[in-house]
Amino acid sequence: MLEKISVLAKASDMARHASARHRVIAENVANADTPGYRARDLRPFSELVNAGGVNEAFTPRATRPEHLLGQAPGRPAAFEPVVRADRAAPNGNSVSLETESIMAVETQGDHSLALGVYSKAVDILRIGLGRSR
Repeated sequence: MLEKISVLAKASDMARHASARHRVIAENVANADTPGYRARDLRPFSELVNAGGVNEAFTPRATRPEHLLGQAPGRPAAFEPVVRADRAAPNGNSVSLETESIMAVETQGDHSLALGVYSKAVDILRIGLGRSR
């Protein structure tokens, strides 16, 4: 039932994206000394949602003329890492630990945002049903 509520689905998708991005960042850090290893990253979640990278592209719909545009349900396809165009060291490795650290902090923020949105949406549903936490 809850998976049909679009804000919950998008928050869940965003949390999954952050988890997949953390995995890619960890792989980059683990290969920081591997000759020829090219740093990878995921496309930003907003690109995946708005450019059709999600199974169903983000297509807003209005349920009444004065209504802010809603959205169609959709689930992200597998998050595929892409090679970043960073400068490589003489051994061909393009991993920068500073860049990876910054990306990890950004991704943690995205994950926290997704969980916060999910939690508040569930709280609103509970209030609507006459239940409290």
